[in-house]
Amino acid sequence: MKDAEIKWDECCDVLVIGSGAGGMTAALRAHDLGLNALLIEKSAEYGGTSAVSGGGIWIPNNHRIQALGGNDSAAEGIAYIRAVTHGEIDDGRIEAYVEQGREMVEYLEAQTRVRFEAQPGYADYYPEVPGGKPGYRSMDPQPFDAAELDEEFLRMRAPSPGTLMMGRMAMTMKEAQVLLCRGRGWLGLTLRVMWRYWRDREGRRLSRRDRFLTLGNALIGALRCSLQDRGRPLWLNCGLEELLIVGDRVGGARVCRNGQMLNIKARHGVIIAAGGFERNQAMREAYLPQPSKAEWSATPPNNTGDGIRAGQAIGARTALMDHSWWAPTTYVQGEEKQRALFVERTLPGCVLVNSAGERFVNEAAPYTDIVYAMYANNRPEAVSVPCWMIFDAEFRRKYPCGALMPGYAQPDWQVPKHLRDYFQKAPSLPELAAQIGVDGAGLVRSVERFNGMALQGKDEDFHKGDSLFDRYYGDPNVQPNPCLAPLHKGPFYAVRVDAGDIGTKGGLLTDVHARVLHEDGQPINGLYAIGNSAASMMGRTYPGAGSTIGPAMTFGYVAANHIQQQSQRQALSARAVTGSCK
Repeated sequence: MKDAEIKWDECCDVLVIGSGAGGMTAALRAHDLGLNALLIEKSAEYGGTSAVSGGGIWIPNNHRIQALGGNDSAAEGIAYIRAVTHGEIDDGRIEAYVEQGREMVEYLEAQTRVRFEAQPGYADYYPEVPGGKPGYRSMDPQPFDAAELDEEFLRMRAPSPGTLMMGRMAMTMKEAQVLLCRGRGWLGLTLRVMWRYWRDREGRRLSRRDRFLTLGNALIGALRCSLQDRGRPLWLNCGLEELLIVGDRVGGARVCRNGQMLNIKARHGVIIAAGGFERNQAMREAYLPQPSKAEWSATPPNNTGDGIRAGQAIGARTALMDHSWWAPTTYVQGEEKQRALFVERTLPGCVLVNSAGERFVNEAAPYTDIVYAMYANNRPEAVSVPCWMIFDAEFRRKYPCGALMPGYAQPDWQVPKHLRDYFQKAPSLPELAAQIGVDGAGLVRSVERFNGMALQGKDEDFHKGDSLFDRYYGDPNVQPNPCLAPLHKGPFYAVRVDAGDIGTKGGLLTDVHARVLHEDGQPINGLYAIGNSAASMMGRTYPGAGSTIGPAMTFGYVAANHIQQQSQRQALSARAVTGSCK
């Protein structure tokens, strides 16, 4: 189609589709490079999956490491990713990510309101693998004051309830770790968090939401405020309908904004940052292992693969479509998405079992490995999709589990009515097994064996607590293994665990510049993809905390750089895209 044949309703240099951390980084970088960037968002709230996430980014050899007493190098980071991905990714994207990731963070900290803090104690997910590190590579966003956003704060997607104290008050990752196991000073910390929330009287008049932003909300808040500083527009309720081909390139997109169809011209590039397809049941059934349900996801309901399908419609190649950023999740009545069990299963005094009552995985393993194990072990005589998290009264008293606060703060009789079906409870393990449809004799045998190993502090079957990563969220008050304690005190509890996710991993295949590749292997001129709209350069695995958002932001930065370089070349060769908006 020729440019003159399309009635353009809006023009920009770069159209960014999706308002997560990757999309916002791309829009910021494009603007700072002198390009007119327009950011659009399908839903009525901005922030996407990034807003409900932990907000961390995994950046090997980042600029904070040395000052904190650690050591790292680009070579070690590359070697580690290559090791955990088993050499499946060999197209230069790993090297591009490690080399450009550090530069991206330095740019944001120098030019925007975003600030990160490297975590010395948060190990890579496989620290024992060559190139793995005991900490420093995962970087958390520093808290951000939502008062800087004014009323724009109310349009940000709210954090997941599971990341808030009492479902309302924001905590940093460090604070949550102390409160989880009632570490030293936990009571005073609890009071400080509560006071921090209630003293913001002006904020309470606007909303019950905490304006002390942490985790994903802190990252999105700082990025959005930086866009406001630059006067960059963000269109909400504006979803992608199709990509528009002008000549030999993607020249724009047809979108639906507040029910009205519009054609947006993108002079130099379109960046798809619209998330994955985990909320599209038809796509799940077509690509993912079965059984698979959209409602098992812990992501916002708008992630329906729009960007991926638009790319496929013009011949884009895809990869890794049968994989996700897996995470075990649980259903909570009345919530728009399920809650991921990131931490609870690592704690001492719990097991995950299949319908035969058997353990089948290290409960403290990286969350993506839990779901891989659920599918790998799922069979008719021993169903593990779903499986069950089993714990005893001592675990219930001491620790949270999904929607349940610890028993010391919320005994069973105080559990709200809408959570009464969240868990099952029985005086004995055989009675509990009968309630949840699990083989009672098998469950008793499994727990008896587990208890013996727990007392010795050594899980001979699945090695729970052996890895440095396992122990990060363990209870340091429990020795010799902070992840192991026997289940011996009734009543006993069970929570159903689904094969959930925090996003799909497959998407449009891209190159080192984030350009989308055609089925013939050549780049599609003018089209870029990042985040979960692009096939992950992490392959089938999950190297460390922040391995989703880190690449999304890095390749958003890379895409903007490449678009600017290409626009300069076009101008110099007098072959810039012509045509005017009408």
